[in-house]
Amino acid sequence: MSNLAIVLQIIIALGIVNVWVIRRDRETGYRPEGASNIADEFAQYGFSDSFRRVVGATKLTLAALLVIGVAYAPLAIAAAAGMMILMVGAVAAHVKVGDPILKSVPALLMLAMSTLVVVAR
Repeated sequence: MSNLAIVLQIIIALGIVNVWVIRRDRETGYRPEGASNIADEFAQYGFSDSFRRVVGATKLTLAALLVIGVAYAPLAIAAAAGMMILMVGAVAAHVKVGDPILKSVPALLMLAMSTLVVVAR
């Protein structure tokens, strides 16, 4: 099961980098209505730009720790637990603005994968 956890750690990390670095300024079907980038998304949720920056830095740090955690399981567990908390918040933000459940799917998948990493490691 730890091999699965390692694969999930890498998938989570790559997913976070994709959203927060590669596609941060692109429109996706998972952003709330009217949000064409990550800054607009957080504004739609009613969050400040400072909060967006803290969340982004935290997610990217946790993603890096998940990769480093491939070699040291306790670090992976802590990083995955942190990611779980952030993903619960992401789902709550989608619910707050009345998004259809489909827009929460990426956050729900990240939550599930992070949970599996915690359990498997």
